[in-house]
Amino acid sequence: MSNALEHPLASAIKPLLEAVGATQVEVAEARPDDVVLEWEGVPAVAVRLPHLSSALDRLLADMARQFDGRPLAELDRWEKQRVVALLEERGAFTVRHGVETVASALGVSRFTVYNYLNRQQDSAKTS
Repeated sequence: MSNALEHPLASAIKPLLEAVGATQVEVAEARPDDVVLEWEGVPAVAVRLPHLSSALDRLLADMARQFDGRPLAELDRWEKQRVVALLEERGAFTVRHGVETVASALGVSRFTVYNYLNRQQDSAKTS
């Protein structure tokens, strides 16, 4: 095949790459930090991983998709608490300014996000 991006492997991994924010590049254009995937022992597709700075934005977009594409600020209180719990499971609050960014996306204060996190920790202790 002349174009690696038309390779069957490229089609197969496309949904995964979109979910994690990675992109496909031609093997010939791969940089040293790209991941080159092989098909039957031959380089087929190169994957360029996203920069960490976009991780929280991707997580928030994924949360919106999980809640029928609605803006996170329009979710009810229970749904917002669920979003915070899911984001905590995925490590969103280890990112610098994570609480502030999530609070802004949810349309709540940082204090509210901390309360949701504390409630989650308290319920985990009693379970």
